Amino acid sequence: MREVDIRNLGLIHWKDSDEMMRDLQQKRIAGEIGDTILICEHPEIVTIGPRARSDGFSPPPDYESAPTDRGGGMTWHGEGQIVVYPIIMWDSEDEKNVKSVISKLEQWVISSLQLCGIKGYRDERMQGVWVDNHKICSIGLSFLRWTSRHGLTINYDTPAGRVEMVAGCGLDAQTTTCLTKLGYSEDYDSLCDKLISRCKDELNRNPINSD
Repeated sequence: MREVDIRNLGLIHWKDSDEMMRDLQQKRIAGEIGDTILICEHPEIVTIGPRARSDGFSPPPDYESAPTDRGGGMTWHGEGQIVVYPIIMWDSEDEKNVKSVISKLEQWVISSLQLCGIKGYRDERMQGVWVDNHKICSIGLSFLRWTSRHGLTINYDTPAGRVEMVAGCGLDAQTTTCLTKLGYSEDYDSLCDKLISRCKDELNRNPINSD
């Protein structure tokens, strides 16, 4: 089984992580590194994907924002959200298209939440993971030579009203929220540990840690 290098970066500005991802993606394509997953948290910023820009979506005026080339619409980042960036070359038999990769990442989150006693599920309204009729996990990727950049977020304890005010493409404000608002208690370290523990079974990659 292929290994995946897990790097826990802690708090890092989104623009710094974006530069890091671009560099690691090129190195992964060149075979200079193996599959790598970055886990981190960002100061508050809303990233705006091509779909949101073409549809004229923008965050409220008091949010810092930045354009991004990942799939999807607007995504809030900030305190109380774990961010996971898989710099992975998806070339297994069950990773033949974007839909299958997204499904694999969704199942990884669902399986990890199950370890917390939380029932996560998919919803036809939008890709990602939902809990109690609210979206708590967003997924958006960018691919180059079938190697991914960007990734997924899980809102566990975001500041009151911040992520809720950012409407996604096709979703109303208040649809996206965090686990705390739904009555669940998890933190960054707990979710990180559970994601790592389910990496082997759900991503078919054996995690190693290079903190």
